[in-house]
Amino acid sequence: MLLWSGNQESFVERKHQFPSVELIIREFSFHQFNANLLWPGTFAFVDWLVHHRSWIEGKRVLELGSGTGALAVFLQKSFQLDITTTDYDDAEIEENIAYNCRMNDVTPVLPHIRHSWGDKFPVSHPNWDLIIASDILLYVKQYTNLIKSLSFLLKCYKPRAQMDRNDDKSDMTGPAFLMSWRRRIGKDDDLLFFNGCEEAGLNVHHLDSRVYCIKQKRPQPSEAGSNI
Repeated sequence: MLLWSGNQESFVERKHQFPSVELIIREFSFHQFNANLLWPGTFAFVDWLVHHRSWIEGKRVLELGSGTGALAVFLQKSFQLDITTTDYDDAEIEENIAYNCRMNDVTPVLPHIRHSWGDKFPVSHPNWDLIIASDILLYVKQYTNLIKSLSFLLKCYKPRAQMDRNDDKSDMTGPAFLMSWRRRIGKDDDLLFFNGCEEAGLNVHHLDSRVYCIKQKRPQPSEAGSNI
């Protein structure tokens, strides 16, 4: 189904098959911030998450680079996940994510935060236990800004007092960033990002084929303390 704006094609609606559910997703024919399409990497990440549910179940989740919002819509419908979407400070992206929520009976629509990487984050005390993203390592020029925003979210995390972590089976303590990508990027561009994370005081763990977990580095015990 095509939607038109004036004499220009502006949106297209497509049916996409996710595990056990079909979603109707409205995509931009073009968007200046590349938030227009549902990329193939989303489906690979979905499959990984479905088979590793302990990473997301019971977590308060923030998605970076939500684009169309399809991943967040699927996770909310399938797991009743408490998830917030984010993307560039752009009204069209926010409205399109809300549209896709309503099209797939996710009401009220998912909370959304407009945030351009590198800018001051609108929430001063982030309390998301897990940050996720798919296919966001596209523009090398944005890696520094992405790492800046990611560092803030991980290092300024304020856990909810009422959260019970006794049943956490994901081997995840504290906040974490879980990411995957399948889009073709320049040779060694991923290393630029991962090395930048390490330099910013973050640890990068390779979990699976192009699935990574990034967390804040824990302070190393002093030599004296290690002998106690």
